[in-house]
Amino acid sequence: MNILTHWLRSYLPELLVDDRQLAEDLTLRGIAVEGEFAATCGGALYEMDITTNRVDAMNHYGVAREAAAIYNVALAPIAGTAPLEAAKPGEAFPVKIEAEDLCGRFTARIIRGVTVGPASGQIAEYFAAIGQKPISAPVDVTNFGWLAMGQPTHVFDLDTIEGGILVRRAKAGEKLMLLDGTERTLTAEDLVVADEKKALGLAGVMGGWDSRVTDATKNILVEAAWFDPAAIRASSRRHGLHTDASHRFERGADFNASPLANNLVTRLVVAQSGGEVTGPMTDVIIPAIAAKTANRAAITLHVSEVARHLGATADGAGISEDLVAQYLTALGCELTQMTPGTYAVKLPSWRLDLEREIDLIEEIARVHGYNRFANTLPSFTGAVVELPHAAQERAIRSALLALGFTEAISSTFCAAEEAATFADANQTVPLGNPLSAEAGVLRPSLAPGMATMLANNLHRDVATVRLFELGTVFNGNTKAVHERTSLSLGLTGNGQATALYKAEDALFYEAKSALSSLLSKFSGSVTFDTELPPWIAPGRGARILLDGKPIAVFGELTAGELQSRKLRQPCVLAELNALTLLTMPLRQPSLRELSRFQAVERDFSFVFPDSVQWSSIAAALTALAIPELQRVTPVEIFRDAKGKAVAAGSYSLLTRVVFQSPERTLTEDELTAWTSQIIAVLTSLGGTQRA
Repeated sequence: MNILTHWLRSYLPELLVDDRQLAEDLTLRGIAVEGEFAATCGGALYEMDITTNRVDAMNHYGVAREAAAIYNVALAPIAGTAPLEAAKPGEAFPVKIEAEDLCGRFTARIIRGVTVGPASGQIAEYFAAIGQKPISAPVDVTNFGWLAMGQPTHVFDLDTIEGGILVRRAKAGEKLMLLDGTERTLTAEDLVVADEKKALGLAGVMGGWDSRVTDATKNILVEAAWFDPAAIRASSRRHGLHTDASHRFERGADFNASPLANNLVTRLVVAQSGGEVTGPMTDVIIPAIAAKTANRAAITLHVSEVARHLGATADGAGISEDLVAQYLTALGCELTQMTPGTYAVKLPSWRLDLEREIDLIEEIARVHGYNRFANTLPSFTGAVVELPHAAQERAIRSALLALGFTEAISSTFCAAEEAATFADANQTVPLGNPLSAEAGVLRPSLAPGMATMLANNLHRDVATVRLFELGTVFNGNTKAVHERTSLSLGLTGNGQATALYKAEDALFYEAKSALSSLLSKFSGSVTFDTELPPWIAPGRGARILLDGKPIAVFGELTAGELQSRKLRQPCVLAELNALTLLTMPLRQPSLRELSRFQAVERDFSFVFPDSVQWSSIAAALTALAIPELQRVTPVEIFRDAKGKAVAAGSYSLLTRVVFQSPERTLTEDELTAWTSQIIAVLTSLGGTQRA
């Protein structure tokens, strides 16, 4: 939001620091100034980033309060918020709160005989400097009010209201045209401000079209209220509306600010548009809501706990009891001493984020300045205890880093559509209050995040990417969420042909090789089959089984998945159940002395049916139990699409074996005998030797 230092200084007459120093000191206290520019009204214009828990600072007076606490200077009250006497006698405007759980306070006041025109004076000057669009004087006054003190208000054309005000839940299917000109169909969960016959506005979000103030308006009703944050947040999201009012109400407005804001707006409307205040201000309060907001129980604060948590300051003086009282009082707390060093702290109505003693201690540290504490390490006794699966995690990371992969971290959330694509939709866990539709569920798989990371790289001209992520995935439901560790690999770009495969298949075989190398670190037998999830293109992936149980899938993303992410080159993804690996023992490396005698290679060229897999060939040759057989390697695979050199449904495989003895030189008779055994085994598997 935008803040004017000229406006701030009107509340801080004793503030002496310049705007640049003020910006730095506010930022160090968590009230971040992202940019500083010259303002047309004098001073600086701050672009500020206020965290969502500090709705009290999303206005000029709230920022001024922070500055007053930092510099220990007086904070002037907001002019115009004091009680206001009516110019003419009259009855208080009737207000009834029917939805008492959603509206805790509602104030209303009548102004008669106004002349609506553009705003002038300080309001027009500040609006021009801050970039706020002017509408008309009464509406601009309400915007000035929340910019000044953070409390949203609203003005109604009094003559459009039939009877009194009723704050109620909407009727299912009820229609309401809002100030933006759109007609909304309401639900029974929406809260509305209504009269005796119709809804006048969507409470806390936007006013209604029919009751708006226009140039023809003569009589005005000023409203300031407190609405339940969860109800406003739900309505705002349900109707796709995010307004200045909803932004503040859904984060928790100040319960006690409503009458002050009503007084301020009423005075300014009269000053800008004329008219007379008629009758007293209506102020309806729901005690149960007041008890949970403005009248919360005091928190007990021990000064000894402040010292224990915060330690020494850079000047060695520490946080004294006087400083504790000074900081908390400046923030709006009321301290009552219970015993020496112990206080009962009554919380300000505008700080709903303060709930415990540790929150107060954090506020003391924040206002004092974290940079003003001594740099000390906490004491520690004992020893570092390694987690049971730490060795397995190290082995996974080391293996993949050695293969050229880079570790990455993706979001814990994903869209519901992606969750349904990459996992069982019935097992996804939706969020109660998602940040966006793209982050609506806890991720049931690492694959969507990996696909997004590949896309982000490719869209930024990084054509060759090798990533892996070791993280947590979730399944179950909102009542029972189950977590497990998963591993995902992502590859794209730079596929090179070899004697065993073409360039278009290179990524697949690189992923297969990486997974095989990784799994070789663990005990167990690895096999493959072709049962694939729907996000892998048919015939372009495989499933890995460890000791006969599925542990991973990998393959190319389907054309639809590539197109949805605007990807123009193949991407291979793999997902592996890392939880299984983390509970498995690692293979222990063994060493043996290298042989001093000559190794002998023999090549065997056979044609096999497609049904014969390499795993069965390698297993059959290993089963010969020839001690001198050191290595069996596939060297070249050949298929003939026309079926001339190699019949359709078959492939030619060149296999190389290596014989070597650690004790002697091999004889020709031994090599001939072993060659005959290998030929017999390959023939028994359905192979035909090529000439």
